[in-house]
Amino acid sequence: MDDENEGGRDWLEAELADTLDEDYEIELEDAQLSMKIREIYREAHVETLPRGEYFHSLLRLQAELIKLQDWIVHTGEKAVIIFEGRDSAGKGGVIKRITQRLNPRVVRTVALPAPSDREKTQWYFQRYVPHLPAGGEIVLFDRSWYNRAGVERVMGFADEDQVEDFFRDVPEFERMLVRSGIRLVKYWFSVTDEEQQMRFLMRIHDPLKQWKLSPMDLQSRVRWEDYTKAKEEMFARTNIPEAPWYIVPGNDKKRARLNCIDHLLTLFPYEEVPQEEIELPERVYNSDYERATLPPELYVPSKY
Repeated sequence: MDDENEGGRDWLEAELADTLDEDYEIELEDAQLSMKIREIYREAHVETLPRGEYFHSLLRLQAELIKLQDWIVHTGEKAVIIFEGRDSAGKGGVIKRITQRLNPRVVRTVALPAPSDREKTQWYFQRYVPHLPAGGEIVLFDRSWYNRAGVERVMGFADEDQVEDFFRDVPEFERMLVRSGIRLVKYWFSVTDEEQQMRFLMRIHDPLKQWKLSPMDLQSRVRWEDYTKAKEEMFARTNIPEAPWYIVPGNDKKRARLNCIDHLLTLFPYEEVPQEEIELPERVYNSDYERATLPPELYVPSKY
């Protein structure tokens, strides 16, 4: 029995090590920077959280997210969480940490491309509606219908009449969602001009991140002030009691992720739900069964 307990502890320690390795792999997204850019970035973030403290807090919050997920399924609640912000503000990073340990059948991310020619002729909100949650689901929008108030307006893809229609319609659209039983949460990730410039430089110098840069992203640097004015009007006209905006200071990526997840958890009256005790059934052995030998070409080569 002692040997079994010891083996169980060894297995659990190995599993925990794998979990931390997975977190480290995600964190290594910043490790491919040129040494000069890394040095400049570190100088600008001298008070960042120690890695151990960050991982400890993240794992604790992710455990709470699992409880939230179970409560959503158990109660049949519906949730939509919108993540907006300037390019490189950290939306994708927090979404990755939220979904990392959750069931993708319950929690899914929606990141729509630019509208097609057909979609441009539809009611503006129409292409978002099919992605709204059913009971027991959480949908995370990595950018949302607020594209019209931001990039579409600033870059000239929507004229002022269309923008005005949007501002008139969106509060009622969101009130309709809330009346239908959807819990709607809206986050804006805020970074300074200097921080965005630093993150864009990091992407330019990191071959693993260059795919994140688009001509639209580069134009957002040129039009920083236009985006600021658009953001301010968006807050003024769409910050409604039924669906208020929450601003996440994002210059420190790790703190932004932890603060956002912690705040998100406070918005739901979730609690632990009863779980059926799981027992592993005994495997059935058939004495006349003989496992077939498969040809070696079916196997992936063991290079590592």
